Amino acid sequence: MSEVRRFETEWGGKPLIIETGKFANQASGSCTVQYGDTLVLATATMSDNVREGMKWFPLMVDFEEKLYAAGRIKGSRFIKREGRPTDEAVLTARLIDRALRPLFDQTMRNDIQVIVTCLSFDGENAPDVVGLIAASCALHMSDIPWRGPIADIRIGQVEGEWVINPTYEARSKSIIDLNFAGTPETIIMVEAGAKEAPEDTVLEAFWFGQKHLKKPIELIEEVRKAVGKEKRDVSKERT
Repeated sequence: MSEVRRFETEWGGKPLIIETGKFANQASGSCTVQYGDTLVLATATMSDNVREGMKWFPLMVDFEEKLYAAGRIKGSRFIKREGRPTDEAVLTARLIDRALRPLFDQTMRNDIQVIVTCLSFDGENAPDVVGLIAASCALHMSDIPWRGPIADIRIGQVEGEWVINPTYEARSKSIIDLNFAGTPETIIMVEAGAKEAPEDTVLEAFWFGQKHLKKPIELIEEVRKAVGKEKRDVSKERT
């Protein structure tokens, strides 16, 4: 059994905690990420063999919601399984996919799966931001070739003050809801909504948020240095 390792930093006034070695140790890379009382598990795996006849890069990203994460248990005598994915789960999986996919070698033909599971949801901190950070960490610490790491952040503005990763209540009062992934130098993926916010305010939100991507990326790099694996050379496997 792998040694459980814990890595922690303060981000946006709350602890951001990454743990490795506790779950899914047979995956190429796995970790849990906690922000507030929201906790997600991310696993990354890659097939040993190239899929013959594949004409595109075979990446699958899945985000799994669990009713128990919010303290809910189905009451039916017969149906105890989870139902089909909600629209929110599908959109969160697509958000994570859009951020991760550009950083892979698009000529790869090995199947890659990134599964993000929400284990605990506190009703305040959204699992999409935490999930993307967890997926980035799982890939970066794994032997899967990937040009990461990246981080994700949500920015709001409440009564003229910028807020990092606002709670659901704060988001309802914010004039802007900006969620983007990347590094302090490069933005890769953006999702945003606003209540008639000026363009200058939106641009300022990007500059403000990019500065605060540094801490989670540094934490992921710390995990990689401590428990990371050597990356596979898939170009040799294709020949």
